[in-house]
Amino acid sequence: MSQTTTTTTMRELVPDDVVEDILGQLPVKSSTRFRCVSKSCDSIITDPTFITRHFKLNLNQSESLISTNTRSGYLLYTTKDNNSSSSSKQLCTAVCNNDRTLTQVSSFEIPSFFDECNVFGFCNGLLCLASDEKELCHIIYLWNPSIRMFKKLLATPLTDEDTISVIGLAYNSQNNDFKILRLLSVFLGPEAEAEIYSLSTDSWRKVVISTEILGGYEPNFGTLDIYPPCIFFNGALHSVAASNHHVFILSFNVNDESFRQIMWPPTFLYCVPGYFTELALFKGSLAVFIYGNNHQGVICHIWVMEEYGVAESWTRKYMVQMDWFWDGHFFGFADNGELLMKNAFGLVSIDLESQNKNILAIEGADWVGSTTNSMESLVLLDGD
Repeated sequence: MSQTTTTTTMRELVPDDVVEDILGQLPVKSSTRFRCVSKSCDSIITDPTFITRHFKLNLNQSESLISTNTRSGYLLYTTKDNNSSSSSKQLCTAVCNNDRTLTQVSSFEIPSFFDECNVFGFCNGLLCLASDEKELCHIIYLWNPSIRMFKKLLATPLTDEDTISVIGLAYNSQNNDFKILRLLSVFLGPEAEAEIYSLSTDSWRKVVISTEILGGYEPNFGTLDIYPPCIFFNGALHSVAASNHHVFILSFNVNDESFRQIMWPPTFLYCVPGYFTELALFKGSLAVFIYGNNHQGVICHIWVMEEYGVAESWTRKYMVQMDWFWDGHFFGFADNGELLMKNAFGLVSIDLESQNKNILAIEGADWVGSTTNSMESLVLLDGD
């Protein structure tokens, strides 16, 4: 009697939809490993539909954890690995514990060709990087460190009239799409332009910012100055803008792609020597960090917009003396509301109520970001 050997594939044993459900529950690292199991697994995991389902599931899970999380959010930061012979740069994620300590949860080596790039934004597992150099700032990278894949994008090179390029990364929840907004500081003509990149279409296009949005000034007069950072909040990207001595927040809704102007807080520091301001998020609200030098030293003001989009809701929450900060760098606020700054002490967090300083155990950080959740995704896995 002859024996017949039968080889049964996983696809024959388990239906595809069951395999997809199982793979969809796995973490990103495990999912990418399963690509090596079989061609059918690789085909499922790299399928755009599966990537979208996996992303939405992770997004929903990360958002549901925010309300129950006993921690104070996460810090993302870039630093050089001094223990490595190559002194390579690292992207690290750390949990902010309630006792004001940090616990590192991940570390990724930053590709060497990003050495001249800075982080301009991060959103749902993706980072946006570009150079500050005028000749190179039109080269933009989308990077997913959890799967070690990136996408190189080419925007319009700057002209002699352009001075600053401000870039923001956002997620369009209505269309499940990532978008990049690129704003330029330019001479005002009849209208100003911005560039928008859509990951779903893999294309750039230009949109018009009317002078009415920019303050209603007559065309062909003055300049439009845009200042980083470009912050994603409440479904929109926000940057500080100035047009003909009129300072305001330029908002871009990523769902309907409309621009609007948000009024600036009624601060009196415009003429203070050493005046400096930066947009930030403070405990889930849009905020402005302002400091200036007076006869008492360095004074820091923190204004918070308690009701989004309502100019009358601007409230000055804090005014603190910060002489030690004069040569420092402001990185924003941690999820618990503490200031994140870098000075001679290193990276420091400051409790605004008690003004107690906490020197964080992070050496050589050159960029720091704060987030309520630490999300990984398979986005870009279906690309080249």
